[in-house]
Amino acid sequence: MLSTTALAQQPRAPSLPAPPPMRLVSRAEHSELAAASNPKSRLRATINFAEQHLSRAEMLTDQKKFDEASVELGDYLGLIGDLRDFLMSLNADKGSTRDLFRHMEIAIRAHVPRLAIMRRTTPSEYAIHIKDAEDYIKDTRSAALDSFYGHSVLRDEPAEKTPAAEPQSQSRGLKRP
Repeated sequence: MLSTTALAQQPRAPSLPAPPPMRLVSRAEHSELAAASNPKSRLRATINFAEQHLSRAEMLTDQKKFDEASVELGDYLGLIGDLRDFLMSLNADKGSTRDLFRHMEIAIRAHVPRLAIMRRTTPSEYAIHIKDAEDYIKDTRSAALDSFYGHSVLRDEPAEKTPAAEPQSQSRGLKRP
């Protein structure tokens, strides 16, 4: 009798968040990508592999197998990161490289809503990693679009958040009649 009450009174440890997915490219996929004859075929193969992993992650999320879905998400992110690094290593001033970036951007554009749907049906301990994946894909799309502009676009520094401004009538020194 005492043992059951002693167990009931022990504080519960907070649940630990799920580990972030490892961003990896499998050896088989890496060797197949390395064997691609030109950058365009490598792009197509990478996008095909990435979409397969994303589809499996969606299926596993629907089946409530969140650990397995996290592994697939990591494989997906690994492939997208590998493709981004590969395209960045090419000569960005060439028109063909810009076309590759355009194809990549168009292909991964549809992935963001798919990730958002996965995130909505996932427990919060896993959903934070899916949100990170969404942000990574958005950053990758931005990098792809930036390749079109090169050094011709000047960017403003992000503004720091300031306290709420006073109403305009007070800041200009205007008085009400």
